[in-house]
Amino acid sequence: MLAGVTRYVTAFGHVVAFVVAGLALAGVAWIVSFSTEQVGERFGTAATGLLQSTLGNLPEFFVVIFALNAGEKIVAETAILGSILVNALFVLGLVIIVGSLRSKDKIMRFNPRLPNDTATMLLISSFIILLVALANGANDSASHHIKAISVVGAVAILVAYGVWVHQYLTTEPAGNQHAKPRVATATSLVLLAVSGLAAAFVSDWFVHALEPTIHTLGISRSFAGLVIVATAGNAVEHAVGVVLAAKGENELAISVVKNSVAQIAAFLYPLLVIVSLLTATTLTFALPPVYTGALLGTSVLIWQITTDGEATPFEGAALIAAFVILATVAAFET
Repeated sequence: MLAGVTRYVTAFGHVVAFVVAGLALAGVAWIVSFSTEQVGERFGTAATGLLQSTLGNLPEFFVVIFALNAGEKIVAETAILGSILVNALFVLGLVIIVGSLRSKDKIMRFNPRLPNDTATMLLISSFIILLVALANGANDSASHHIKAISVVGAVAILVAYGVWVHQYLTTEPAGNQHAKPRVATATSLVLLAVSGLAAAFVSDWFVHALEPTIHTLGISRSFAGLVIVATAGNAVEHAVGVVLAAKGENELAISVVKNSVAQIAAFLYPLLVIVSLLTATTLTFALPPVYTGALLGTSVLIWQITTDGEATPFEGAALIAAFVILATVAAFET
């Protein structure tokens, strides 16, 4: 409610409206996260992680849609990339540090299958982004059909993601519930519906306050999308993953973080490419070279660190260091 007041009462100023809308966005994400967790606890770790990441990404979906309608293509692109990179580097790094320090031998152990699948899906998305970047760089005949290539690529990636989801849910053991649901299923579903609607409104207010805030604070659009928007939209997932790791729930902690990364890269981004055909600004897989490199590097890093099902504090620190470097680069981008 306060976010709505600051949106329409100009006396508060754009920066205040932006901060309040960002906090409201995190609050909506928390309600979505809580509701999906309550529903998902009835179905086991795999379904819980997937459901939580699916509905937890609602705020990001609406933020990108409203940003595209407002002509903020750079913010839209970096918000998507930021959601991937914040989770894959910063949040995963924190989860590994907390989880490994909790262990007696300072090694966090988990099933390597989901991390490896996540790296594969990141590489699939990076593959088309790299091809588009090479076509644009060479200015060849394919560079004149980037929109068509992006749409076809988006459909192909969505199909691959659908195959993975079916395989993941049907072959992963349901496992024991970690806790009994605290609210009834009907209540959880109502909360999901209300929070989904709220996400649309709050995202609109957030994007409306973004442009003047960028000018007032003197920050770049790339940094705003890659760090600020991505962090606000994923704040609850960040906290959930770290808290689970602190409790020793390694599998669920990794599931929440990795499902979010995989879903944004292989579901949300391709879906937004298709949906953006209906918005004022079209989203494609054409990205600045620096972010193409960042995605490829991140794919290799998480594969290298998590492929053996073990991780140490040093490896978590390395992931966080990579994100700090990337954020610094984004701060100097336009």
